[in-house]
Amino acid sequence: MQKLVWASVYTALALMANTAMAAGIADLREGDMRKLAVHDAPVTASSVTFTSEDGDTMSLADLQGKVTVLNFWATWCAPCRVEMPTLSALQTQLGGDDFQVVTIATGRNDRDGMERFFDEIGVDNLDLHTDPRQALARDMGVMGLPVTVILDREGREVARLMGDADWSSDSAKSIIGALIAQN
Repeated sequence: MQKLVWASVYTALALMANTAMAAGIADLREGDMRKLAVHDAPVTASSVTFTSEDGDTMSLADLQGKVTVLNFWATWCAPCRVEMPTLSALQTQLGGDDFQVVTIATGRNDRDGMERFFDEIGVDNLDLHTDPRQALARDMGVMGLPVTVILDREGREVARLMGDADWSSDSAKSIIGALIAQN
């Protein structure tokens, strides 16, 4: 009986902490980040695989250990062209042991086109991962592009933004900084 009581207390405390975390992040949203939908509690992310820049099979579980901004994009996506340099700037400013930006080109995106896309917009610090059959994107409910998902260190989705945004903004950096500090 005592174990049941402690399990209930632990669960309640965890839910309160998650709710407090969500409220804290939500309070930091300004400008483009107002479009960021912050979940009340972390959501288990997909286990569907995608192809790494090196051609290996990866899953989101491989990204665990760091707060991750996961961006779905395509070479034909005009808003992606505007947004991608801000993701690159975020990686430059905050990337390291605690944080990473991961981009996944979903759908038909040939390697030459992806490289040309990055060259044209001056991005040289993000990997060229792919989801050629859109299996991961579909499983994660990505209906249009770009879509950016924030994962906590445990690989759970904590927030999602549909459409493009300035990820190099002070608001975005504050949100990411708060997540790094909380995890």
